Amino acid sequence: MDFADLLASSWEESLLPGGFGGHCRSKSRLPAGTLAYPGSRASIRLSLQILRSYGATKVLKALYRGMVAPHSFSHISLFPNAMVFQIYAILSRALDPSISAKEPPSYKVVALAGVGTGAIQSLILSPVELVKIRLQLQGSNYTRSKQADHHKGPTNVARSILRREGLRGIYRGLSITVLRDAPSHGFYFWTYECMREQLHPGCRKNGQESLQTMLVAGGLAGVASWVCCYPLDVVKTRLQAQSPSPSSVLKYNGIVDCFYKSVKADGYSVLWRGLGAAVARAFVVNGAIFAAYEVALRCLFHNGSIQTENTI
Repeated sequence: MDFADLLASSWEESLLPGGFGGHCRSKSRLPAGTLAYPGSRASIRLSLQILRSYGATKVLKALYRGMVAPHSFSHISLFPNAMVFQIYAILSRALDPSISAKEPPSYKVVALAGVGTGAIQSLILSPVELVKIRLQLQGSNYTRSKQADHHKGPTNVARSILRREGLRGIYRGLSITVLRDAPSHGFYFWTYECMREQLHPGCRKNGQESLQTMLVAGGLAGVASWVCCYPLDVVKTRLQAQSPSPSSVLKYNGIVDCFYKSVKADGYSVLWRGLGAAVARAFVVNGAIFAAYEVALRCLFHNGSIQTENTI
């Protein structure tokens, strides 16, 4: 199987495996909810805070508040993730049409295609994450002081945002989402291609890497993408967590203002709080995403085999 076979040759060949891989993905509550908690003990302190706020009987509901948002609509759970792989496949070829279909794109093209993919998918992801962040934070003391009514689900939240803030409100945070996702996706795909070739030389051409290679390369790709964008994700979360109303004034007036005020109040360490947990999760989740995508692509369309020997 050559590289051209691995890149989706039709929409179906990327949408289905991409959607399958997308079901392995979910976004962590930690960056949004632990901005006030320092160090590696952030997740423990967050858990204690949730227990105090909601009580033991409601802790599960509290922990999973907002998780329905990315799965409530079909295009939220399957479509964006499938589109990421399809857009990347198209861009990686479009940016260097001179190369043979049997040859893999250069690492430079891989990175540029990843950047373009991240920028395009931000148009879909930004409103989704805005709704999810509002759902996750609406039970906190911060949001209770800002918001009189609580919403029961993502549709209710989206309608409320559109009614109060208009289309501009639903796309609050789009700029910072693009700034976060464009470079992070460039690192994401570049790291995956580099690492799988290092771990299993020749696999970029023949597509015969082992499952272990997929898992490790995908995991390292996820770690690289999070490390490069984590401070921007913190800023994005704080910007999208703001819920403006006629009686309140926005705490942050933009990306630069949010960065400046956050660092001034809590120091530069605030931009990296929770990184350890995010990186650990990213390795596992993204290893599963790439492995699920590659395996689904082979099984559904190419009847390919996956090597199981000791070669990573």
